[in-house]
Amino acid sequence: MKTFRYLPILALLFSACADEPRFDATGTFEATEVTLSSEVAGRLVSLTAHEGDTVAAGQLIALVDTSALYLQKLQLRAQSRSVDDSRPDVGAQVAALRSDIARQQHELERLRRLHHDGAATDKQVDDAEATLRTAEKQLAARLSTLGRSDRSLTAQRAAVDLQVAQIDDRIARCRVVAPLSGTVLERYAEPGEMATVGRPLVRLADLTNVYLRAYITSEQLADVRLGQRVRVTADFGGDRRFDYEGRVTWIAAESEFTPKGIQTRDSRAELVYAVKVAVRNDGRIKLGTYGELHLR
Repeated sequence: MKTFRYLPILALLFSACADEPRFDATGTFEATEVTLSSEVAGRLVSLTAHEGDTVAAGQLIALVDTSALYLQKLQLRAQSRSVDDSRPDVGAQVAALRSDIARQQHELERLRRLHHDGAATDKQVDDAEATLRTAEKQLAARLSTLGRSDRSLTAQRAAVDLQVAQIDDRIARCRVVAPLSGTVLERYAEPGEMATVGRPLVRLADLTNVYLRAYITSEQLADVRLGQRVRVTADFGGDRRFDYEGRVTWIAAESEFTPKGIQTRDSRAELVYAVKVAVRNDGRIKLGTYGELHLR
């Protein structure tokens, strides 16, 4: 009869063991998501990505009409050629002055020799020197004028080239490319519609590399470190549970109140720390799937 006194105590012990959680923390699986938008306004020529498609980083997703921008670029190119055609030929325009200076120098040298022999007067030599200095000043003034004109045209050409570069940049922005490899989750537009700046076109997510966002208590914080290898269990309901190897990639610097729907080993804890555990997805894990974190 004394044996039966211990049955209720044993039942309570087994009940307490059954209530002990098999995990250290729980959470849901998330992924890096990117919403691609149009950077320019215009008609949407193409949008090749459909929901469920897998795209690669750098792949063209959408294209906005570039016809008007291309015509502006052609117009600017014509202006650039016009500037080049109006550029002065410095050599041709000062050739006559240089020839005249050479002639004056030769005449001055001849008069100096005659003056040395007494066949030319001082006035003839002085006049020849004055004529040569005048010609040299005219050449310098002409070169200065042509130099200013050339620099002005060079500045105009640079301004036109800058406008062409701006048009090229806008044309490049008409191409919407995937910044990462991932899966198209949602498509928000169709070809032929008008795209506006900032309008979302598609939403992508990297479903190959997902992470479990879980919450741990301050007592568990000492057992968690960046880069730590842990076990993650994806719970699909019923007996469908799959274990994965995970790695802690982020630990919150500040605590927060326990979000609704999140369980920890100590359900009474109010302040918890968020952690992210990177998991390599085998295709089964979906965004929002319930997961459990096992630190040991």
